Amino acid sequence: MKRSTIIIILLAVGFAGFLLYSTLAAQQVECSACVTFEGETNCATASAETAEAATTQAVTTACGTISQGMDGTIRCSNTPPTRAQCRTR
Repeated sequence: MKRSTIIIILLAVGFAGFLLYSTLAAQQVECSACVTFEGETNCATASAETAEAATTQAVTTACGTISQGMDGTIRCSNTPPTRAQCRTR
């Protein structure tokens, strides 16, 4: 293999490693949340930098399958979770 090809491969692997590290390093808290909306319950898990952000994302994800349309999604996302549990990574 040419020297330039090896250098390009090493740079690409290094860049991919940096992207993976920077993405995962920001995800410090993982939260699970269950939401009951219009008689249906769904649970989801999300991770983020803070517990509040992770809980919000978990609620939004849980609402994705039990709400219909934009109005329903917004109303469901504003519903407090019936169960929420967080842990740090």
